[in-house]
Amino acid sequence: MLKVYNTLTRSLEEFKPLKPGIVRIYTCGPTVYDYTHLGHARTYVAFDVIKRYLRLKGYDVVHVQNITDIDDKIINRAREEGVSWKDIADYYTKDYLEALEKLNIQVHIHPRVSEHIQDIIEFIQALIDKGYAYVAPSGSVYFEVDKYPYYGELSRRFEKEQWRQETDVLAEKKKPYDFALWKAAKPGEPWWPSPWGKGRPGWHIECSTMSSKYLGEQFDIHGGGQDLIFPHHENERAQSEARFSKRPWVKYWLHTGYLMIRGEKMSKSLGNIIILRDLFKEYDPRIVRLWLATIHYRKPVDFTEEAMEQAKKNLERLIATVELLKRKIKETPVAHRLSEKELKTLYELEEVRRGFYNAMDNDFNASEAFSYVYKLTTIVFKDIQYSEVNALALRAYQILYEFNQVLGVLDKEFTEATIAEVELTEKLVDLIVRVRSELRKRKMYDLADSIRSELSSLGIQLMDKGEKTTWIIKKTLS
Repeated sequence: MLKVYNTLTRSLEEFKPLKPGIVRIYTCGPTVYDYTHLGHARTYVAFDVIKRYLRLKGYDVVHVQNITDIDDKIINRAREEGVSWKDIADYYTKDYLEALEKLNIQVHIHPRVSEHIQDIIEFIQALIDKGYAYVAPSGSVYFEVDKYPYYGELSRRFEKEQWRQETDVLAEKKKPYDFALWKAAKPGEPWWPSPWGKGRPGWHIECSTMSSKYLGEQFDIHGGGQDLIFPHHENERAQSEARFSKRPWVKYWLHTGYLMIRGEKMSKSLGNIIILRDLFKEYDPRIVRLWLATIHYRKPVDFTEEAMEQAKKNLERLIATVELLKRKIKETPVAHRLSEKELKTLYELEEVRRGFYNAMDNDFNASEAFSYVYKLTTIVFKDIQYSEVNALALRAYQILYEFNQVLGVLDKEFTEATIAEVELTEKLVDLIVRVRSELRKRKMYDLADSIRSELSSLGIQLMDKGEKTTWIIKKTLS
């Protein structure tokens, strides 16, 4: 039974998606005004591991991660560099997507805010029509927090004085804690037309609009870093439940722990931001991914050179394990009987597999799960390496392949094996076909027909047209 820690309830809960068999996930993506850094990667990898494990459990997973491409930080960066806001957004969006590719992360839908302005306007208008939002004289629109009675439940901030938001526009808000849905245009800033005048979206409304557009009025998991719980996720929850009149809007809220850099919280003020494109020059992206993928997503993580070197050693050990298992499978005979010692090893492999699943079922405890991955490698080098049958190597290979569906760092090793085998098969069949063609030219039809028959029994169908022969692999559907 999979259990997850829900930030909303502050408890472990049995995981049951809203619709059986399918899990819909929304995670907060970047505001693209600077290079993607290690703090981003900490969250992106964590939720990729979660997504991959849900798939391994048999769920169909739909993952949406937004790109905020219009924001104060983007506008300010554009002013500093003397370029348009769109140039800034496009440049750093490219950097972000390249970082995801190197980290072997795939997101199904990547909505950009600037492509969803009309959807956002419609969302805001619905809140106005339902009495949850009001238009200020400037043309800005604010969410009236007092109209939503559940505000503060997610962040556990119940004192209204803690809710003060956007203090630069206090004069036009009913209450200091009301937050902007639409910001009236200022000179020199990008704007779009709306029923309330020229302007642009507020930050929080963007995620509510895009998540609900692609995942529906209710969905299963909303994720992000702990720093987003307040005010961003609190505000998302308020405006979305207000609009759709459905609670909970999101069934499970999951948040990642903070990233530390050599014992200090990563921040620009401390000058310890680690840009991914720079880190990848020093470490293979697979090393970075393995390090991040083997940490419990809710725990704080401290970046050190020692941690990266250990991750490098772990990856090298995993790669060596795959290569050893491939050789053992090829070189050792099929097992018709296992010795007591080999049977014991087989049981140990099953215990390792069970331990991995149990750990991941406990709120995606990747740290504990990796201890079982390491135990698998120990069994391989201690026992399987010296086995005289291929049964143990084959089973260990299958289990490690399963583990990699979550880790995502050994795709190259597993894929290369498949490609190599396919290429070898094709070359061998082509050689046999050429030999058979020569036999036909020499009118040695009995031998040529025998080759055709033997290949057919192996699932390879030959098709003759004159002197030319082509072939296909026959597939039997059950």
